[in-house]
Amino acid sequence: MNGRDLVRSMKAVGSAGAAQRLRTVRAAWRTRRADAAGLPTRGAERARVPGPVQDVEPGPGGGVVRFSRSELRITVAVNGAVFWGWDGAGPEPSYALAGRSPEPDPRAVLEPDKDGGWRVVAERATVVVSRHGAVEVQTPGGVTLRRDLPPRWWEPVDGGAARWMQRSEVSADARFFGLGGRASGPRLRDGTYRLWNTDPGHAFGPGDDPLYLTMPVQLVVADAATHLVFHDTTWDGTVTLREGEEGAGSGHDRPGTSELRMSGGPLRCWVMVGTPARVLLAWASLTGAPALPPAWALGYQHARWGFGSEQEVRRIVAGYQERDLPLDAVHLDIDHFDEHQVFTVDHDRFPKLPQLAEDLRRDGVRLVSIVDPAVRAEPGNAVYDAGTVVDAFVRDGAGQVVRGEVWPGESVFPDFTHARVREWWGGLYEERLGQGFAGFWHDMNEPTSFAAFGETTLPRSARHALEGRGGDHREAHNVYGLCMARAAYEGLRDLAPRERPFVFSRSGWAGLQRYGGTWSGDVATGWPGLRASLSLVMGLGLCGVPYSGPDVGGFDGSPSPELFLRWFQLGAYLPLFRTHASLRAGRREPWEFGPEVLEHARVALAERRRLLPYFMTLAHLARRTGTPYVRPLWWGIPEDRALRDCEDAFLLGDCLLVAPVLDPGADRRAVQLPRGRWYDTATGRAYDGPGQILVDAPLSRIPVLARAGAVLPVRGEDGGLELEVWAPARGRTGGGLVVPDAGDGWEEPEIERYVARWQGRKVVVEREGEDGVSAPPHPVRVRGVEER
Repeated sequence: MNGRDLVRSMKAVGSAGAAQRLRTVRAAWRTRRADAAGLPTRGAERARVPGPVQDVEPGPGGGVVRFSRSELRITVAVNGAVFWGWDGAGPEPSYALAGRSPEPDPRAVLEPDKDGGWRVVAERATVVVSRHGAVEVQTPGGVTLRRDLPPRWWEPVDGGAARWMQRSEVSADARFFGLGGRASGPRLRDGTYRLWNTDPGHAFGPGDDPLYLTMPVQLVVADAATHLVFHDTTWDGTVTLREGEEGAGSGHDRPGTSELRMSGGPLRCWVMVGTPARVLLAWASLTGAPALPPAWALGYQHARWGFGSEQEVRRIVAGYQERDLPLDAVHLDIDHFDEHQVFTVDHDRFPKLPQLAEDLRRDGVRLVSIVDPAVRAEPGNAVYDAGTVVDAFVRDGAGQVVRGEVWPGESVFPDFTHARVREWWGGLYEERLGQGFAGFWHDMNEPTSFAAFGETTLPRSARHALEGRGGDHREAHNVYGLCMARAAYEGLRDLAPRERPFVFSRSGWAGLQRYGGTWSGDVATGWPGLRASLSLVMGLGLCGVPYSGPDVGGFDGSPSPELFLRWFQLGAYLPLFRTHASLRAGRREPWEFGPEVLEHARVALAERRRLLPYFMTLAHLARRTGTPYVRPLWWGIPEDRALRDCEDAFLLGDCLLVAPVLDPGADRRAVQLPRGRWYDTATGRAYDGPGQILVDAPLSRIPVLARAGAVLPVRGEDGGLELEVWAPARGRTGGGLVVPDAGDGWEEPEIERYVARWQGRKVVVEREGEDGVSAPPHPVRVRGVEER
């Protein structure tokens, strides 16, 4: 045990009950012994590079380029995505892909290039391979977006997984985004980022990395084009980023660099080129359409670790009702379980849980249940007994079931990389549905196992099915949460086929959006935590996970009234709008912060309720196009460098620009506007971009601006759908999309398209269809002009 491990061990011993303290120490030693016995020792290694090109073999959409010590397979898919894999690696098997990989593009052909290299020319990109194995991605116009230098492998002399490194160069003006949930983003500065899903074990802030949901997905934005690169390997690794510099050193540009180092797995990647919207459309077509949440999951949700009893839940819900505050869901944490055991109920504290759920649903409030993967390893526990019968739990190299330490005590872990185990686990949600729960919140699924020292997860030597291929936790760790989400989603589709499953997961990987969303995890209470909340949501959206949100108010501590209100106001414009707090943290009910905060929170809640049709439209558009609800300001114009560096405001869909207050004491703030005319939705004042403006941000609201010409669906005073139209600039037209939704079920409603234009002194709104234009079927309210 090194010195740091000893300190961590002593801290654990001093902060928990004696029995659990002992178990965390024992669990840590058990993991260390398992890995010492079950992992290959890395001794002498030999380095390898591809070597010079030898020959080629054309194939559908590209072909194979053979070098003296490796081979490179290149395929351009019909959706424009480019795949390449070294050492014969193909696109499958992959946890990221939604089904089989897309068909090759028959128009893409492998052909000779200068200096003995080869290239594949496609509609959206050209891939050039040098004679020594560098791979260059160019725009159709020939501008280089990315240059991957020849990779390098380090192979154990006695066999085993090879670690590898891939160094890439991008243009000097490029900016990096993505890599999953990063508290320091959304733009990723120079530094090293780890690709290993990790429970930090404490409330985190912008300086903490890694966090719960990492993925090797980079979105690189440059003047010439945007590109997304995804290295499809689930092993542990790091990405070291360094932004470029224009005119660096004697007037020459210094390119930006990305260095990926992986401890194993295949060296294969996908690249998509184009506008941000086109890139994420291709990404969604590759990895799957985002799950569509039920309408209630786009409303306001209240959670807390430590509600304690049915009476407390009823008291909280009554508090919202008495104050006429909208509430759509209440979340129950592990304290509603019987001794923290998953799929159980503490009947002393929740004696009539189904009746509680029914009563709440009559008032429009759903119950959401936490679900942890750890199962108490104790005969008589129904889940443990049933899992033992079907051999559901992860084993070690010696064939023994792996045990860890989590909230229920000594626990075992289902192997979600086995289809049979996923089917068994998905069936367990029948108990939850029977208790009246309507949604599910996956926690502790990195997976986390408490340990006094070392890694707080399963032994790396633990064995997993990996869909029949077999392997260990080094490969399975990062997809554990993804596979758990799949088990729940598919189980719920079978158990309640007429309802959209609502699942959100703390951990996951590329493709998580197919099954639901995520949340921030245990973000620290404080102004830095507030800023990190926005970074996480924006960064995850750019990785293809559009539904997420933070613990409003922070997970730990007691926020000041100002901090809570500013967080609450931001949350009202994010996809997942949920307050949540730790067992030992301060309250999060809006009335706990005084009458002024209560009134301002009421306004934020009313506005969220009014915007629900717009959020539902954004959810449908995300499902159909992969476009996130929350977008960076540069979304439509990535070549605007001032917007590219702006991280404290965002676009909500195409229509709204939200500028949250992220610093204490502020009653005004600067806003960087994209080009075009924008209206302050509170005052109606018009501003013309591009440029920076200074706007009022009183405690009562955060600045929200509407794009001129925007047509957005809102909830009218009668509860029906209404079109809110912001007048276009004179001489211009505007428009918007509306997707009316029944709130649940699997109907694919038609997208309604509207155009707004000036006709004399009036703004006219018309619906566009295959048969021409017609009057809107919804009431219309025009804002931004005196004339109606």
